[in-house]
This record gives sequence, structure tokens and C-alpha cells, in this order.
Amino acid sequence: MSGAKFSLGRVVATPGVLEAFTASGQSPLDFLQRHLTGDWGELDENDVRENELSVEQQWRILSAYTLSTGVKFWIITEADRSVTTFLLPGEY
Repeated sequence: MSGAKFSLGRVVATPGVLEAFTASGQSPLDFLQRHLTGDWGELDENDVRENELSVEQQWRILSAYTLSTGVKFWIITEADRSVTTFLLPGEY
């Protein structure tokens, strides 16, 4: 993906977030592109700064978004960049 700030590793998703995407009709790829290029979604400025530092230091990266149906979800890329997970906050 163009403009990538880090590696995603393997991309996985929980059953709950997959159901939420199906219900919304939205594409996970759109949000994955945002996450990968540093659009962290609905984070406050402290969390945005933490993510920017996490990219540099290779720590865990978290983005938070809301689907058109009002369902909130997260995308988390692990510190070792081995896996990126789509999940609902309640599934954490």
C-alpha cells in the first residue's frame, strides 16, 4: 500500500468485527489503508503522539474507527509487526 509507515504482518479479524463489516457494507481495506498511512481515526492527541512514537520505536500501534452503523472497532498492529488485528473493543 502506498505511503505505508510500517509493516502490517499477517492481517486477521475477529468474527465480531467481520459481522460488523458485513452489516455496514463497508470495506476493511479502506480502514486498513488509513491505519497503515497514519490516519489513526478517533484517537485523542495524546494517543496520536503515542502512535507516532510507536512507529519510530516499533511498539504496538492502535487505531480506532466507527462504522456507518455506529459500531466502534480497533485495528492493532503488534510491536514485532507480525500481525495486525481487526477487533471490537469488547473482544480485546
